[in-house]
Amino acid sequence: MKKHVAILGSTGSIGTQTLRVCRNLGLPVDALTAHRNIQLLECQAREFLPRRVVIADKAYYSDLKTRLADTSIQVFAGLEEVCAAAQLPETQTVCNAVVGMVGLRPTLAAIQAGKQLALSNKETLVAGGQLVTARAAQQGVQILPVDSEHSAIFQCLQGNRREDLRRIILTASGGPFRGKKRAELESVTVQDALKHPNWSMGAKITVDSATLMNKGLEFIEAMWLFDLTPQQIQVVVHPQSVIHSAVEYRDGAVIAQLGIPDMAIPIQYALTWPARAPIDAPPLSLTGYGALTFEEPDLETFACLGHCMEAIRRGGLYPCAVNSANEQAVALFLAGKIGFCRIGQAVGEVLERFSCDPSAPYTLEQVEETDRWAREAVLEYCDRG
Repeated sequence: MKKHVAILGSTGSIGTQTLRVCRNLGLPVDALTAHRNIQLLECQAREFLPRRVVIADKAYYSDLKTRLADTSIQVFAGLEEVCAAAQLPETQTVCNAVVGMVGLRPTLAAIQAGKQLALSNKETLVAGGQLVTARAAQQGVQILPVDSEHSAIFQCLQGNRREDLRRIILTASGGPFRGKKRAELESVTVQDALKHPNWSMGAKITVDSATLMNKGLEFIEAMWLFDLTPQQIQVVVHPQSVIHSAVEYRDGAVIAQLGIPDMAIPIQYALTWPARAPIDAPPLSLTGYGALTFEEPDLETFACLGHCMEAIRRGGLYPCAVNSANEQAVALFLAGKIGFCRIGQAVGEVLERFSCDPSAPYTLEQVEETDRWAREAVLEYCDRG
């Protein structure tokens, strides 16, 4: 029986590629949600005919409702309705492709309803990893990673004993500014930062890749997904993005997952697991690449990666604070209000100013309060010049 799927964030990069997979596999789509892109959401709704669509920004509800008035599709608006879309009785798998910490509540809603979770929204685990993993364990919910790196680790763990794992090797492309030093990055533009050499992604994640913040978030996410310590994760820059990550076992064997840089591959595995299905993607040609290379990350130039490592070392709500600081700083950069290097500076400022008891359990309300504080702290810091 084909899995019924709900896609949260269907108009973004991961969402549109998830629909590509659903189209090719003939998977029924029960719900689609988007933030504001009603034009694309309407097109998706007309093709896939879900039971319901949700526009998170309520200002666009009337327009979307009018656009779909000639269909039987139910139209809703607001974050609470996004959460409701993650809990439809007939849905087996919820793909959370929402960008940013706003994806945390829908993740918890899907878990509460016992849905299998295909998770692309890494901020969910960065900001609220303790909450999410505890509730998933209570509900017996399987979290299937969609990020190519975490999907690679997940695949390399299949058929092996968890206690035999020594460490994981988390690969990073290095982004568009690999090899550059801090002084060279002072004058880069938004357009420069959005020119990723390997992957086609949304603006926020592409900027995160340019600062290596994305790898820092994935570092934290990997700890929660696979129950690791910081010492069990090594980040390696691999410019070709062919080896998506690897697992080293205690006998010295290293098992890696390879493939072309196409997000449809890990997305499809999350939707079909434990089975595999044919895919409309070209095969990997190792001779076509010729050589695969590896480098140590430059933590001085790309400070965001180091900030994330330090945040998870401190524990508690520190990862939430640096994640929210980054979200706010990237938004300012994309709006042309701060320079590229100010992103890492703002994240570092918040990391040093924030304080919490890392040993104390935290609530969803405390996560959201930390989010608000960090965003305000970034605005204050950037206003000071």
